[in-house]
Amino acid sequence: MTAINRRASMPGFLPYQMRKTFQKNSKNFIRPLIALIVLMVIWQILCPPGSKGLPGPMQVIADTWNPYIINPFFDNGGTDKGLALQIFASLQRVAIGFSLSTVVGITLGIVIGINKAVYEAVDPIFQVLRTIPPLAWLPISLAAFQQSNPSAIFVIFITAVWPIIINTTVGVQQLPQDYRNVAKVLQLSGFEYFVNIVFPATIPYIFTGLRIGIGLSWLAIVAAEMLVGGVGIGFFIWDAYNNSLISQIIVALVYVGVVGLLLDRLVSYIASMCVPAERK
Repeated sequence: MTAINRRASMPGFLPYQMRKTFQKNSKNFIRPLIALIVLMVIWQILCPPGSKGLPGPMQVIADTWNPYIINPFFDNGGTDKGLALQIFASLQRVAIGFSLSTVVGITLGIVIGINKAVYEAVDPIFQVLRTIPPLAWLPISLAAFQQSNPSAIFVIFITAVWPIIINTTVGVQQLPQDYRNVAKVLQLSGFEYFVNIVFPATIPYIFTGLRIGIGLSWLAIVAAEMLVGGVGIGFFIWDAYNNSLISQIIVALVYVGVVGLLLDRLVSYIASMCVPAERK
C-alpha cells in the first residue's frame, strides 16, 4: 500500500480534504455571501413590513414560500405551473434557437472570414441587422410563422447569431500568416487546411461569440415570452405584473439571474475543455 493510499484509508482523511478544499475556495463564496447579506439588510431597512410599493425580502419570502419556493415543480394545468417548469419551457426554446444560431453562425463566420470578397459584400448588411433590437423582430416572426413558439425561437436565433458570426469571422481573419505558410509548404488540401489550421485557431473566438450569444438568448426569450404568452418565465413575470404580484416577480427574477449565470458558466466550462491552454 502506497503512502497516499495509507493516508486515504486513515480516519479523518476525507474530512481533512473537505476542510482543505473549503479553506482554499472560501473567498470565492464567503465574500459574495457577505455582500448579499448586506444588500438584503439594506433592502429590508428601506422596505420594512407594511410599507407600500416594493416589498422587502422577508415579505417576498412570506408571499412566495408556498408554492413557488418550496414546490417549484407544481403543475395545475395551463400556465399555472411552478417556476422550475416555467424555466424549463423557456430553456427548451433557448436550446433550439441557440443551437440553430450556433450552426449557422459558425458556418457563415468561417465562410465570410475565409473569402474577402464575401466579407466586403455582407459585412455592411450584417452590421445594420445586428443593431436591430430583438423584440423588433417579433412582429416579423409572428407574421411569418403564425405561431408563438416558433416566433420566440426565431427571436432567439436572430439575436444570438450575430455575435457568433462576427467573432468567428474575426477569428478566421486573425489567423497568423505563419499558419498559412505552413499549409502551403505542406500542400494541404482545402479540407485538411480547414480541419488542421483554420478551425483549431478559430475556436477561442468561436467560444467568445457563444458566451455572448447564450447571454443574449436568455435575455431575448424572457422579453419575447412577455408578448407571445404561453408557458415560460417571461410570460410568468408579465402575468404577475398584470396582477400586481410583485413578490412573484422578484422571485422569478432571481430564477432568471441564476439560470443566466449557470448558462454562461456552462459555455465557459465547455470552452475550458476545448480551447488549448496557450490560446486562452
